[in-house]
Amino acid sequence: MHTFPKLHNAAWPGVVGKGPDSEPPIELDTMLDLTAAAEVDGVKFDGFDLFLFDPHVSIDSTDDDLKRLADKARSRNLVIGSVVAPVWPPTGGGAAMGSEEDRKNFLTQVRKGCGIAKRLRGLGIRPYGVVRIDSSTSVGDWAQGDPTANSRRIADTFRQACTIAEDHGERLAAEGEICWGGMHSWKRMLELLEMVDRPKTLGFQADMAHTLLYVLGHNAPEDAILPANFDWKDTARLDAALQQLTAALRPWTIDFHVAQNDATVHGTGSHDKTGRHCPARRPQRQARHRQSRGLLAPRCHRPTHQELPTHLLDGCMFPNSTMMDPKTWNSILASMIAVREAHGVDRKGLGIGGWGLGGREIRWHRKQRMAMFDRFGIWRFGRRHLNLPKRFI
Repeated sequence: MHTFPKLHNAAWPGVVGKGPDSEPPIELDTMLDLTAAAEVDGVKFDGFDLFLFDPHVSIDSTDDDLKRLADKARSRNLVIGSVVAPVWPPTGGGAAMGSEEDRKNFLTQVRKGCGIAKRLRGLGIRPYGVVRIDSSTSVGDWAQGDPTANSRRIADTFRQACTIAEDHGERLAAEGEICWGGMHSWKRMLELLEMVDRPKTLGFQADMAHTLLYVLGHNAPEDAILPANFDWKDTARLDAALQQLTAALRPWTIDFHVAQNDATVHGTGSHDKTGRHCPARRPQRQARHRQSRGLLAPRCHRPTHQELPTHLLDGCMFPNSTMMDPKTWNSILASMIAVREAHGVDRKGLGIGGWGLGGREIRWHRKQRMAMFDRFGIWRFGRRHLNLPKRFI
């Protein structure tokens, strides 16, 4: 059984989309207890990811607060991975393309988030992970005036955020989601990443529930890969569309969410409508785990555990009744194990299972000691034989 990537659960579904106009939040301790209790054939979650906002973890947490958080994780045999900086106006941030005050607030939250991430590393409870951000800008606001100029302004803010992250020894992952202006389609997301041009510091965070909506062009019909009347029974065409998407975004992908989506959008509380996260065993999920075959694969030449040390299941905006059911987390864990068995590695640097590249399976052959990388070259010959941009090598 493979051991990489590590399996993480998200704690923020207990907070995001909850509140006065929705359901009450679920306490962090409860989310951690549910995570620690989940088990499938002796396999348990390795850790959890956090949203740095009350009532779970204050963005202004003291050292003592973080020591208590670390103790909570250790007592449950869990580690902490990626953290989400609260960059949105309702959480103290501001739009990345907004006024100077907005951008100052955005960068302040990034600085605080990176500071917490660094301190958690110092406490020995966070061995890996990134700090997640987005444009904190609606698609409607981004589309007003000159969208390209607006993207350039977001890119400038992101570059400043990269400098902050580098000062803390952290990396940033931009969450590709249809509700964030300038990041709302796969082409715009790629354009923004290239505008920022800090690939060692800023990468792409792929959530399958959201990237499926990229294929459909939900908020950007001009960038759709599949037509509006697409027949979901045509799996070959779906796979081809997902291959096109992942070929563009995979080189930038540094954070990965295994998620289910039924090709619809959903929003609760103050959260905008975005790709609906569906329970792992829901029968009408459209993409299932197909897309993970491309985005979970290494950057063509690096072991998965180096670029994607974890993968995570995001149950964002699940009803409380669903999240309080232990069966939910066992089914989620079972789905994640299945993905890891199909595309993971058993120890550092050695692939045993099949990895997906361009829709083709890659197998490690122990006897031949070589991996077949179709058009990308052969693993044992090293990266000089790979036709990749220098910044990804």
